[in-house]
Amino acid sequence: MTTPAHSPLVLVIEDEQPIRRFLRASLESEGYRVKEAATASDGLLQARTQRPDLILLDLGLPDGDGLEVTKCVRMDSTVPIVVLSARGQEQDKVAALDAGADDYLTKPFGVGELTARIRVALRHATRPAGKGASVFEATVDDQTIRFDPESRTVRVTDGGGKRDLRLTPTEFKLLTYLVKYAGKVLTHQQILKEVWGPTHAKDVQYLRVYAGQLRQKLEVDPAQPRFLITEAGVGYRFAAGNGTAEA
Repeated sequence: MTTPAHSPLVLVIEDEQPIRRFLRASLESEGYRVKEAATASDGLLQARTQRPDLILLDLGLPDGDGLEVTKCVRMDSTVPIVVLSARGQEQDKVAALDAGADDYLTKPFGVGELTARIRVALRHATRPAGKGASVFEATVDDQTIRFDPESRTVRVTDGGGKRDLRLTPTEFKLLTYLVKYAGKVLTHQQILKEVWGPTHAKDVQYLRVYAGQLRQKLEVDPAQPRFLITEAGVGYRFAAGNGTAEA
């Protein structure tokens, strides 16, 4: 089966041939075009010449570290980067995300989860400029959150009907940042620097308090959140939106 030329192009930078073969078969079956690179140098070359829509990147490459590849790509490109690595430690995830990766999957992973993360990364990358000022809507099961930053309103719709939330200025600023990057893992440091400023980059407990307050207002069951998701030891991820809602 020939993949259409307009299908998203995924560049796989991975030194293990069996994994590349597995990823190619899995991605092509989902309708993606695939290019492969087995080294950091070839991966960087193809990233510049092939202009992929997304990069799947292994951290352990024979001629360099994937973190350096990420930093080099980020010098002149915003292409989504999803890291695939056997390094499962929290500090490795934080380092990859801080270097500019959009997401991180620890090997082994399921094809379903991988393709879901790819769809979210591609959707985020194709949002129009100024998306941060657009109405955002996300639905999980029977609950919908509608966020309009211009009118500063947040509406939750669930089995109990509709209700408008009252957020403090800090809660609103935090939600605005999380929604702007919905579907993407944000580290504690990234959030703290953006919402509270560089001097608060290590005040993780401060962030946890406000995340807890937001969950009390947003979630049906704050103890089992479905929108504001904790990435243990790394940060938070807000549920991906359904696209721009009608104003």
